[in-house]
Amino acid sequence: MIGIIMFVVALFALLIGFPVAFTFGGIALLFGVWAEGLDIFAFMPFRIMSIMQNTVLMAVPLFVFMGLVLQKTRLAEQLLEAMARLFGGVRGGLTISTVLVGSLLAASTGVVGASVVAMGLISLPVMLKYQYDKGLACGTICASGTLGQIIPPSIVLILLGDVLGIPVGDLFQAAVWPGLMLVGAYILYILYFAFRHPEAAQAMEPIEGQSRKEEIIEALKAVIPPLALIIVVLGSIFAGIATPTESAALGGIGAILLSLIYRQFS
Repeated sequence: MIGIIMFVVALFALLIGFPVAFTFGGIALLFGVWAEGLDIFAFMPFRIMSIMQNTVLMAVPLFVFMGLVLQKTRLAEQLLEAMARLFGGVRGGLTISTVLVGSLLAASTGVVGASVVAMGLISLPVMLKYQYDKGLACGTICASGTLGQIIPPSIVLILLGDVLGIPVGDLFQAAVWPGLMLVGAYILYILYFAFRHPEAAQAMEPIEGQSRKEEIIEALKAVIPPLALIIVVLGSIFAGIATPTESAALGGIGAILLSLIYRQFS
């Protein structure tokens, strides 16, 4: 019962705008003292040390770092813009590109916040410019942003594997197909919505002086490097060459190398 009350109080504090870190930390501390008394402080050092020695959890900050490098160096932005041009001629093409880029960002970062913020800043103004339905535009960004929860390398799966004592690599392998099916379901819904409401998802006009072949080449230039990074990171885990923590470090180095190649590193 105390756990349910703690969850409700934490949710209420978040909804009224209280900072996330202080909400989780403060409420956990208050309810811990309420449930166990001051004895809770006697066991806290042992728990902290066991977490600090957990090598699986080291993958979390490393994957976050990889995602932030891709976001700050504008590689994610280039990817979204190129994909938007590739599918822009189709009704609902901008939203389809947002879903596809969301899945790539999810696999590149594993961070929901980074994916949603990046796509919200980049794709929402473009969709509103072409008079897309606001509900469709915002819903697509939110839905595709949450793909980071299931498409590997997912931080949630890393934490879940640690708590349940299941190999993280096995969870990653099991989550690939459900994640891809979810992407396909989103795209099918967008196509259906655009067919039923043509005025809500207009097609983009092609860039003057640029052929279709040039658009495809530009899109491939933007898609292939992040895709190669994903294959290296997940492939090393699935092949048993590296642990999730080691592959996360590999992904961080790969993201830095990509930013150097694209001359975005500072």
